[in-house]
Amino acid sequence: MKKIAISIAFSLALAGAAQAQCFADYKAKQDNPLRLHYGVAQVSGACSAGNATQQLRSRLAAQGWTLLQVQSVFGPEGLDQRKASAGQYYLRF
Repeated sequence: MKKIAISIAFSLALAGAAQAQCFADYKAKQDNPLRLHYGVAQVSGACSAGNATQQLRSRLAAQGWTLLQVQSVFGPEGLDQRKASAGQYYLRF
């Protein structure tokens, strides 16, 4: 019975970690005329720079932007400190 309880607790912990919120901050550009922006976006799935890069590249391209760099990925604890810097691009894409 003890093994079952431990197994259930472990499974619940993994499920919680898989559903944890993930965000990325990034830099993007548009050409003609040149425009640059810094933004913060929510990322689904794996909380990794590679996954964030894939998602943001397509989201930004759909609006005429080119992803330059994913700077970091982080959890909800990092949102407040980046909100002012991202301005209108805070959770826009």
